[in-house]
Amino acid sequence: MPEELFHKRPTPIQPIYSAVAEKAGVQWLIKRDDLIDPQISGNKWRKLKYNLQCAKEQGYKTLLAFGGAYSNHLYAVAAAGSLFGFETVGIIRGQEITQLSPTLQFAQICHMQLEFWPREEYRLKDKSELFKKIQEHYGSFYMIPEGGSNALAVKGCTEIIQEINIPFDYVSCACGTGGTVAGLIAGLEGKNTCLGIPVLKGGDFLKSDIQELLSQYYLQEDQPVPMFRNWQLETSYHFGGYAKTTTELLSFIHRFEQENNFLIDQVYTAKMLAGVEDLILQGRFKRGDIIISIHTGGLQGRLPQL
Repeated sequence: MPEELFHKRPTPIQPIYSAVAEKAGVQWLIKRDDLIDPQISGNKWRKLKYNLQCAKEQGYKTLLAFGGAYSNHLYAVAAAGSLFGFETVGIIRGQEITQLSPTLQFAQICHMQLEFWPREEYRLKDKSELFKKIQEHYGSFYMIPEGGSNALAVKGCTEIIQEINIPFDYVSCACGTGGTVAGLIAGLEGKNTCLGIPVLKGGDFLKSDIQELLSQYYLQEDQPVPMFRNWQLETSYHFGGYAKTTTELLSFIHRFEQENNFLIDQVYTAKMLAGVEDLILQGRFKRGDIIISIHTGGLQGRLPQL
């Protein structure tokens, strides 16, 4: 496996311009993980790093992943397979469509084998009987869960904190399956505060998922499982639910991009940034606080109208 996978330079941290933050006396910065790799970007690179290493060490030739038609995870797995010499299989949620999404078109270019599963069957993907059928059909493969979140993904995401070499009080991140936030919590080791912004409705369930991922990570590292209390989820910024948007969010994106001169996606990072700005407006932070937000990439999923 090419060594450059494990020797990426730390991604830059730069100031965010926000009149709201300026008025509140809060210093707001962003860690540009969208720049980590042109195709395996943001937290997907972090999550895949040690999973790819494990797959290679255990002699697997095929990666199997799950996701929707616009999944950043499937996009990244397809790119990683092409780059590092793995066959890839993508199990797609929903009926097959005649016109593939740009994400799935890219996956096909990377020679990912696409299998479409009806939503009812897809919901049962973790059941042992169905998993056995997958094994019988595809043979030996290394399975990466939906969203890429497992103990090895958490390990990769702890390195986000290790790369931050300036003082800060809060770190914030969008939250889909919980792996990145779990990695930030583990990386903080009980210091500072982590804010997770779930991008889907009813995000409270992620609390138990994040705790479970933390438990898996520490058990894998042969360490006792700590109970960190320096993190919280802010569940009011889903803007209609996963992959949904509103005119309010689109207006925020246009203003933010004009003021800061870099792109954000409407599925994850924009919702997180809009949430943090609203929390600043509400007075949740004191004057002088330093917040570092994580840009988790995902620009391949930007709406065409943006």
